[in-house]
Amino acid sequence: MAKVTGLGGVFFRCEDPAAMRDWYRKTLGIESEEYGFPFMWRDLDRPEKRGYTVWNPFPKETKYFDPSTKEFMVNYRVENLTELMRRFVAAGVEIAGEMVQEENGKFAWIVDPEGNKIELWEPIDSDVDPYLPQENEDDD
Repeated sequence: MAKVTGLGGVFFRCEDPAAMRDWYRKTLGIESEEYGFPFMWRDLDRPEKRGYTVWNPFPKETKYFDPSTKEFMVNYRVENLTELMRRFVAAGVEIAGEMVQEENGKFAWIVDPEGNKIELWEPIDSDVDPYLPQENEDDD
């Protein structure tokens, strides 16, 4: 079924992303790299299924949030992004760009009635996601 399955990420604009990452590292222990910090987790019903939720500050002048002028953008993990997008088009939901396939899954964007851009992400299988550390069965 085409639906949201969880939170994929939280992104926000700021004056100085490097200084912001440093502040969050020193203050809250979030060890963020240039492309954010992945909070790792396991699916409650299927613990073998792993995933991550990304936190990342963006430069204030980023175009990634366009057409929104808001300071935050939320990314939702979804199932069957292609079907969701068909439903959104049929319902007249504002679409912000074309769906893209990246190495960690499919992405698409919509805009809510108050102008908030929403990123939708259909992740690939966790066993082949290049951004998810692979588990070693032999850690000796």
